Amino acid sequence: MENDKKIILFDGVCNLCNGAIQFIIKHDKKDMFRYAALQSEIGERLIAERSIDTTKVDSIILIEPGVAYFTKSDAALHIAMDFGGLWKALAIFTWIPATFRDTIYDLVARNRYKWFGKKDQCMIPTPELQAKFLG
Repeated sequence: MENDKKIILFDGVCNLCNGAIQFIIKHDKKDMFRYAALQSEIGERLIAERSIDTTKVDSIILIEPGVAYFTKSDAALHIAMDFGGLWKALAIFTWIPATFRDTIYDLVARNRYKWFGKKDQCMIPTPELQAKFLG
């Protein structure tokens, strides 16, 4: 595992999450991120090492180098702001209390399978993208 990369853990069977990962890969011009499904062996290990309760967080988790991590709307905002440029303007949403942002996030997360569908198995990256995925 590369120690200087940020790791995004995502629900590997969720169509919305997989679409978000494809979006992130497309906009990750600085090659900052690596990816792992929550359901993967490495995803489960990273979750356990950080004592993250997946009954409360089961969609996207951003792990910064070291031990820091962000969940829910904080994770989404930090990922987008890391793209740089105009994306940094999303920092204005950090002024909105996380409890409010996370209420909306949780509503979407709770309904993501119903609204966007679910895959039978985790996404298999193309050979060109394989190096960006852990495990």
